[in-house]
Amino acid sequence: MINVIGLGYIGLPTALMMASHGVEVTGTDYNKKLVDTLNSGKTTFEEKGLDELFVKAVKAGIRFTTEYQVTDTYIVSVPTPYDKFSKKVDACYVVAAVKSIMEVCPKGATIVIESTVSPGTIDKYVRPEIKAKGFTIGEDINLVHAPERIIPGNMVYELLHNNRTIGADSDEIGEKIKKLYASFCQGEIVVTDIKTAEMTKVIENTFRAVNIAFANELAKICRHDGMDVYKIIEICNMHPRVNILNPGPGVGGHCISVDPWFLVGDYPSLTRVIGESMKVNDSMPEFVLERIYNIMQEKGITDISRVGLYGLTYKENVDDFRESPTLQLLECQQRHLGEPLKVYDPFIKQDIVKNQYHDFNNFLNDIDLIVIMVGHNEIKENTDKLIGKIILDTRNVCKLPSVYKI
Repeated sequence: MINVIGLGYIGLPTALMMASHGVEVTGTDYNKKLVDTLNSGKTTFEEKGLDELFVKAVKAGIRFTTEYQVTDTYIVSVPTPYDKFSKKVDACYVVAAVKSIMEVCPKGATIVIESTVSPGTIDKYVRPEIKAKGFTIGEDINLVHAPERIIPGNMVYELLHNNRTIGADSDEIGEKIKKLYASFCQGEIVVTDIKTAEMTKVIENTFRAVNIAFANELAKICRHDGMDVYKIIEICNMHPRVNILNPGPGVGGHCISVDPWFLVGDYPSLTRVIGESMKVNDSMPEFVLERIYNIMQEKGITDISRVGLYGLTYKENVDDFRESPTLQLLECQQRHLGEPLKVYDPFIKQDIVKNQYHDFNNFLNDIDLIVIMVGHNEIKENTDKLIGKIILDTRNVCKLPSVYKI
């Protein structure tokens, strides 16, 4: 039996996928409300294909509890935030999970850490805790790092088809865990050492962050000199060896906006490009806020309550708002004082910010300037409703004439 620890955006789909492919699974989370919701037959977030996967897993016998189980294999999928001052990974949730596992696990159990961590985290924070308990690593407890590689909005497909990396202290344990993931994973599974596995996951997200920063910096340059960044990128991408991304209002989610900081925190003198790239991405919400103020002045809008932000999530067509650029922009606006801007997102059902709307038409009726922060399908399919509004499109999804761009 596999005990999956942490039933959030990564742990829950992983547990469901394994259970639906014949693996005996018990999911554990300290959040009793979350566990109760799952036991009542409901999923805890929206994701394409997740409800269907949930039904299959329940039929296969998956269980949900707040209790850690006595078993031979544990998968830890808990959050790994970073310290906003030192930029180093905060491994407290991983360490807490490992400590709880050690209270119940039998001799020879394997702990698989799926949570994204910086290279060396398991050596610095996990191994000492295990040794302090008197356990011998490799005999009493085996350690593995199997970083997730999925994205909200396409989780189920990517769980099935993406390649995976398994980092282990020994080939024997690595192959054992590889076989476990091969129960559902159709991609290639590479077995390596733990530190290499830690590094590859962080580097993958850092590569993406640096490329996004390049596009965002281009947007700032073009805005400064009155050029169309989208037309320039379109022309440049006609070159067979150039593939520039589109700029945006910032970077959110719990991967690209967080993981690269782990490297900056651990290697501050060696991460000049990475560090500056992260600063560029982090500066974009304030850049958008400045664009809003400039457009208000140009159009004679004096009442900031007539400005609305479309989109609260960090990407299109999901309900995940972790680290979203919209939240970052609102936080930035609060530092400059003033009433928070109006906000609407079709995927966010609960109230998470002030002045949040839950009806698109009511939202539009109460604003003159709409700022498209997220390119949900809803806004792409209803641009006719925006006719007569002043539009700042930070995602380049609106094809109406006279639209302001980032």
